[in-house]
Amino acid sequence: MMYIHYCKNCHRIYMLNGHKLICPRCAEPITELRISYLDYVDLNLEERATFLESCGDESQLAKLKTNYRMYKYSKWYRDLQANNPDNLPVTTLLARQQRAQLISDK
Repeated sequence: MMYIHYCKNCHRIYMLNGHKLICPRCAEPITELRISYLDYVDLNLEERATFLESCGDESQLAKLKTNYRMYKYSKWYRDLQANNPDNLPVTTLLARQQRAQLISDK
């Protein structure tokens, strides 16, 4: 399924398949939004620009975001935690992996 995410660092909205935790562009933590994919694609350009502006405001972003908690039951999460002796947050570990991947691709 497609989900809508917002990156505070890039100031961009992404339509991504699955519940992602890391921005595909900058490898920083990303925020999943409550709006459905179908509702987002039904917005016209002006409405999308307004929605993007509201995501840039921290208080409005808090109202627009949602938390997906089921990833804790997935295999990739268990494997990630098995290699996490320092008990770092998941987003920190994933960002570190993503940055390493970006560097190795260059």
